[in-house]
Amino acid sequence: MGVPTLKELRQVFLLSLTLCGGLVASKMPGGEPPGTGGPEFDLLVVNARIVDGTGNPWYRGEVGIRGGRIEAIGKPRLPAGRDARRVLDVGGAVLAPGFIDAHSHSDYRLLTDGSAPSKVRQGVTTEVLGESHSPGPYSDRLPPPSAALSGSKRARTLGGFLEAVEERGVAVNVCSYVGSGQVWECVMGEREDAPSEKELQEMERLVAEAMAEGAMGLSSSLLTRSGRLQTTAHLVRLAKVAARAGGIYAVHMRSEGEEVLQSIDEMVEIGKQADIPVEIFHLKIADHRLWGRMAEVGRRIESARARGVEIAANQYPYTAGMNDLSVMLPPWALAGGNAAMLERLRDPAARARMKVDIRDGLPGWYSHFRAVKGWNGVLISFVRREAHRKYEGKTFDKVLADRPGADPLEILFEFILEEGGSVPACFFHMSEDDVRTAMAFPWVSIGSDGSAASPEGPLSGGSPHPRWYGTFPRVLGTYVRELKVLTLEDAVRKMTSANALKLGLRDRGLVAQGMAADLVVFQPDRVADRATFESPHRYPEGIPYVIVNGRLVVDGDTVTDARPGRALRGPGYR
Repeated sequence: MGVPTLKELRQVFLLSLTLCGGLVASKMPGGEPPGTGGPEFDLLVVNARIVDGTGNPWYRGEVGIRGGRIEAIGKPRLPAGRDARRVLDVGGAVLAPGFIDAHSHSDYRLLTDGSAPSKVRQGVTTEVLGESHSPGPYSDRLPPPSAALSGSKRARTLGGFLEAVEERGVAVNVCSYVGSGQVWECVMGEREDAPSEKELQEMERLVAEAMAEGAMGLSSSLLTRSGRLQTTAHLVRLAKVAARAGGIYAVHMRSEGEEVLQSIDEMVEIGKQADIPVEIFHLKIADHRLWGRMAEVGRRIESARARGVEIAANQYPYTAGMNDLSVMLPPWALAGGNAAMLERLRDPAARARMKVDIRDGLPGWYSHFRAVKGWNGVLISFVRREAHRKYEGKTFDKVLADRPGADPLEILFEFILEEGGSVPACFFHMSEDDVRTAMAFPWVSIGSDGSAASPEGPLSGGSPHPRWYGTFPRVLGTYVRELKVLTLEDAVRKMTSANALKLGLRDRGLVAQGMAADLVVFQPDRVADRATFESPHRYPEGIPYVIVNGRLVVDGDTVTDARPGRALRGPGYR
């Protein structure tokens, strides 16, 4: 048998893409499929430094896009005479795969405003939704999911949500996990007792249905009320269902503080017993008393990987996380849901007990109060009462200053009561050194843990975590260009192909012929985040063009009206 020709090798490559879901000639938003006449390309990107997402060194090249896919790549140029509807000369800027946000909370915000401006402006082309409480399934034990879907049959299922997002029109691609908290509460409601065998079987059925509707896997947040009720054995059963459909298990662990190593051990055990890949959300050491131990965390995970357990993680490039002031209350105070919690906050005896537990801690409880160094480590992000609007973007010590003389915990209880039980807040509980250490681990990718937002319109308001606007450009500007924690090529890999590989997105995450044309153009010497904790509603700079499925959603630093995003469904989709 002779040596295959270049043409024969290309045919084999294209066939492999077809078999794994990357059908080159399939019709996608953004243009006509090949062979239907007209210009050869819908869009031709020239004069680019291509960072292809593999981690390999950049090279000079051109990329021709047709029918929503990458039709041709020239290194350094395509043959002369090939025409295009539009030629985009990027002047030596980097052309990379569009960023895949491995951990997003945009869910119903995309039904409110599908342009997702804070995401596309930072180069995000795919959002991964559904941490623990996913947009489906729903039961009568839960309140309606969204006014935008109220009364609709599709509001009951994850598959219906994905259909609705696609039909409404979105700028980004969307995929979602099915949340273990979601299925738990569908079956158990606000009950605190252990589920029966029949109830566990119903949860398994709901997970199986969601996987068939396109879920990427199972996800959990084990710090939530329902999450604390889910034992390792419960999670293994549900994870096995996701594993049979080819999914992964993604998790916010039980502890990111004193018991972080035990929490990792639990994730390893779930991965082994369920035979499923495990992804840890926002890997961190979130307790000032433990700063400097991230290398130990890394060794724990790498030891499991050496034993054959497929476990990895993602992170965001900030030293503060975001949760709710109510998580500062002990677990028993949250039992039974919001109404029960508010009743306890009105009870002097319960408040006295809460104070003791908050100050002294409880076995097995990750305490946000003890994790931060003081009240100036807690920043208020959103409030409901107009009288409290002045505290948005301010630390809690400003609230204490306005109510002098009282016990700070009494003021905390009153503030939560006045806000109806929920006050989203940022907690400064990480060290910069630990963030950098985690970022260097090769199995850590990037996810924002943020939501789509805008400085104006329906997605504006409040003082959100700056990661909503700045996660990906911050990695490129601060941790690549300034601090040199990562090379440019490895940073792009962590934002693109690393996340695509974890999720099984076979036709995303690379600049390669036949792949979906999700691309971002950024200026490596200029790209930077501008959002801060004091002024979060600020777009980044240095990302002039973003392409989703072959269409520009950011064109010259301007968000366009294009809505080419698609619902991306997991391997169990039927």
